[in-house]
Amino acid sequence: MTGFSRSPPILKAGIVLLPTPLQPQRVVVLQYNPDQLSRTLQIQAMSGESGDRSEALRLKGAPVETFKLEAEIDATDQLEMVSKNPKIPEAETAAQFGVFPQLAALESLISPTSDQLSGMESILAEGTVEIAPVEAPLALFVWSTQRVAPVRVTEFSITEEAFDTQLNPIRAKVSLSLRVLTISDFGFGHKGGQYFMAYLKNKEFLAKQARNGNLSKLGNPGLL
Repeated sequence: MTGFSRSPPILKAGIVLLPTPLQPQRVVVLQYNPDQLSRTLQIQAMSGESGDRSEALRLKGAPVETFKLEAEIDATDQLEMVSKNPKIPEAETAAQFGVFPQLAALESLISPTSDQLSGMESILAEGTVEIAPVEAPLALFVWSTQRVAPVRVTEFSITEEAFDTQLNPIRAKVSLSLRVLTISDFGFGHKGGQYFMAYLKNKEFLAKQARNGNLSKLGNPGLL
């Protein structure tokens, strides 16, 4: 026995694209969980400075939160399966395309479909002066059961690091910057707003799980 038979399954991070009339739902699961996830929170406050005087902090909305991560995609293991069993779907796909399919799935986060572009062209050909820009599907960033947030991709870069004999990339790194969308972006009636409120309420729940400190630890038991 290896001793790992009872090891708990490891959850994967990913992005879920919710369906629209022209796009089906797509679940993009990251092949490997990134080793690092950085977050920045930009405070949304009323400007209270007047001359030399500064007022108390007055919040006008949830902070603008941004996730940054680097995802690695590698087809090496799948390519090794080809010699053993070339009919395994993952191995067959990797042998034919490398990691192109995974990269294309991630790029769908920021690209309209060919049907959407063709539809826009048809509307223009009919003489419509102005058409609305294509609305991208709502994207949910999923990092554990505790973190599911509606996001918009703000930065996207790909570095392809190795290629097969047909110049298909077989290893790549994808750098993503994801801005969490809030009620200020959606409003309360939008489905995205409901996802954000659930995300915010879960943060409040988690904050209550943190043990409250004791003033005596700060050397000021009579401060309040």
